[in-house]
Amino acid sequence: MRSVPGAGPGASSGAEASTINRVRRVLAIKPFRRLWGVTYLCSVADWLNILALTGLATKLTDNYFAQNFAFVGVVLTGLAPGLLFAPVGGLLADRFDRRKVMVVADLLRCGFLLSIAIVSAPWWLLAGNFLVGCASSMWIPSKEAAVPNLLRRPDQVETANQLGMVMTYGLAVITAAGANAAITGVNTTFHLFPGDPSLNIAKLVVIITGLLYLASAILIATRIPELSLRNVHALPEQKVKQADEEKFGVGQMIADGFRFIRSTPLVRGLLVGAFGAFAAGGAVIGSAKPYSSSLLAGDSAFNLLVLAVFLGLATGMAFAPKLARRLAHDRLFGISIIAAALSLLVVALSPHLAVALIAVCSVGIWAGTAFLTGVTIIGSRVEDAIRGRINAIYQLMMKLVLFGTTVTVPVLVGLVQRHTITVWGSPLTIDGTRPVMLGGAAIALVAGLFAYRQMDDKRTEPILSDLRNALRRTPRRVNGFLIAVEGTTAINTAIQAVNLADWMRGGTRPVVVAADPALDDQRLTALVSGASLTGARAQALAAAAVRADIVERHVQPALDAGSVVVMERFVDSPLAHLSAVAGLDSDELEGLADWATGRLRPDLTVLLDAAPNGAPRDKSAAMNDQWRVQHLLTEMAAADPDRYVVIDADGTDAEVAERIRTALRAVFVGRLAALAPTTEKPVTLPLDIDEPLPVETPEEPRVEAK
Repeated sequence: MRSVPGAGPGASSGAEASTINRVRRVLAIKPFRRLWGVTYLCSVADWLNILALTGLATKLTDNYFAQNFAFVGVVLTGLAPGLLFAPVGGLLADRFDRRKVMVVADLLRCGFLLSIAIVSAPWWLLAGNFLVGCASSMWIPSKEAAVPNLLRRPDQVETANQLGMVMTYGLAVITAAGANAAITGVNTTFHLFPGDPSLNIAKLVVIITGLLYLASAILIATRIPELSLRNVHALPEQKVKQADEEKFGVGQMIADGFRFIRSTPLVRGLLVGAFGAFAAGGAVIGSAKPYSSSLLAGDSAFNLLVLAVFLGLATGMAFAPKLARRLAHDRLFGISIIAAALSLLVVALSPHLAVALIAVCSVGIWAGTAFLTGVTIIGSRVEDAIRGRINAIYQLMMKLVLFGTTVTVPVLVGLVQRHTITVWGSPLTIDGTRPVMLGGAAIALVAGLFAYRQMDDKRTEPILSDLRNALRRTPRRVNGFLIAVEGTTAINTAIQAVNLADWMRGGTRPVVVAADPALDDQRLTALVSGASLTGARAQALAAAAVRADIVERHVQPALDAGSVVVMERFVDSPLAHLSAVAGLDSDELEGLADWATGRLRPDLTVLLDAAPNGAPRDKSAAMNDQWRVQHLLTEMAAADPDRYVVIDADGTDAEVAERIRTALRAVFVGRLAALAPTTEKPVTLPLDIDEPLPVETPEEPRVEAK
C-alpha cells in the first residue's frame, strides 16, 4: 500500500495511465476516430506525394542539372500555395460547409495527380503539384477548424492535436517511406514492367497517391457527416457573427479577421509569440550546416544536431499536456517561447558539440510545447465563426517566417568573416551563425515576453516563479493548500477529516474544515424536494449546484486568504458514487464537476482504502456498489499518483489517523515544511458523526508570506 505520492509500484505508471486514459476518451468519440483515420490517409499521401513526384521528375528529364533540382522544385511548388492562398482556405472554412470543402479539395488533389501521371510532362508536373498544394490549402484549415466540434469537451482539443501530430509526423512518415521503398523495389523481384520500368513505377506511385486522396474524399462524404457541425462548444462571449449569416465577401471577411486579432489580446499575443518562435526556428534551420562546421566536430555533427532537434520536438509535444495541467495554456505559450529563446542563446554561445546538442534538444522541447499549445488555444479559445481564418493565418505565418528566415539567414551568415579564437585551450570558430542565432534568440525573447503579457489576464506571479512551480513534482498553490479526504463511506471520511484538521492546527496556518456539500442534508434535501427531483441526473445537478456554492462562498475565499482547507469528499468520491451506483456517464460527471468547482482540484488527496462497511474481500462481494466505488477511487489514484496519498483504512479510527499523520509528515518534508504541525495534538473523535460537519471560516485568516 502506498503512503507517499510517487512511491510504490504504481507510481511509475501513473502518468502513463493518465495519458492513456485521455487518449482513450478522445478515440472513443467515433467521428474523431474516423477523422483521425482520414488524417492518416491524407498524411501518407502528402509525404508519398513528395517522394513520388521527386522520383517521377528525375525520370522525365535527361538533363543532369534539372534532375538535381527535382526535389527542390517539388517542395517549393508544394509550399508556395500555402504562402499565397492560405487565407483563402481559411475564408472557405468559415463560410462554407467544411465537410464539402474537404471533399472537393480531396477530389481536386486526386484529379491533379492522375493528370500528372497521364500527361507525364515536366512542366505539368510542377504546375499540377502547385494546384495540389492549392487544394491542400483548402483542406487543412477546414479540418483544423472542425476538430473541436467533434469532441465532447473543449479541454480534449489538446489531446486531439497531439494525436494528429503523432499521426502526421510519425506514423504517416514511416508508412509513406516504407510504401515508396516497397513499390519502387517490387519490380526488382517480380519484373512486372518490361522495358524502362523506373518511369512506369514512378507513375504508379503517383496514381496510388491520388487514389489515397480519393479514398479520403469518399470516407469524409459518407462516414463523417459531423464535420458539418458548427459552434458546438460556444464561447461565453461571441465577438464575431457566424459566417453563414453574413453576405459572403472576401474583403469583409478578411477585415473581420484582422479586426478580431486587433481586439483580442489572446490572439494578438499568440500571433506575435508565434512570429518570434518561427523566426528563431528559421535562424536555427538556416544556419545549422555552417554552425555544425564551426564546432569542428566533423560532418556527423550536422546529423546529430538535426536528430536532437526532432527528438526535442517530439518530447515537447508529448509532455506539453502534463505541463498544461499545472499551468494555463495562455501562460504556457509565452513561457515556452521564452525558454526556447534562452536555450537558443546557449546554442549560440556553445563552445562544444556536447553542450550544443543538449541546448538544441532543449530548443526543440520548448518549440514543440509552444506549437502544440498555440494550436490548442486556437481550437479551444477561438470562436468557431473565425477559427478557420485564425488557423490559416497561424499556418501562413509559420510558413512565411520559416521560408523567409531560411532564405535570408545564409546571406547574413556569409556577410560575417570567420574568426578562430581559443576558449579554455580549445579552438572555437566564430562565424556568422552565432550572431544570427543571438539575433533570433533576442527576437524570440521579446516576442515571448509580449505574448505572455498580452495573453495572461490573471497574472499573480513572475514568469520564473510560475515556470518553477509548473516543473515541480507536486506544484504548490499560490496562496492556500487544499487537502481532500476521500473514501467509500461518509462516516470514515468525516471522522478522519476532523482528526486531520485538528492535527494540522498545530501548524502555522489557519485551518478550515468543509464537508461534502452533498452531505449537507438541510440544503440538498430542501433543493431536491422543493423541485421534486427524483432522477439521478437531476439530483447530480442539484448536488453540483450546492458544491459550487460552498466552493465559491467558503473554500475559495479561505484558500485565497492562505488557509489550509481540509475538504471531506471533495470531487472524487461523489464522482465515483454517481458513476458506479447511479450509472451516469463519467465524462459528463467530470465536466459537471469541473464547471461546479471552477476546475479547482486538491493539492493533496488522502484516499482511505478499506473494505466497504467491513465487507470481506472475496468474489461474493465483487458486484457490491461500494466495492465498485472503491475500485474507481483506486483507479483515480493510480492515474495521478503525484496528487494522492493512499492510506490503509482497516483498523480503528485512531490507527488510521496515525497512518495519515505519518504519511503527511513525509509529504511535508522540504518546501512544504511550513505546513507541518510544530506540536502534536491528541486525536479527538467526533461524538456524533450523523450531524453534517460545519464549514469553519477563520475570523481573521492570516496570509502567509512565501
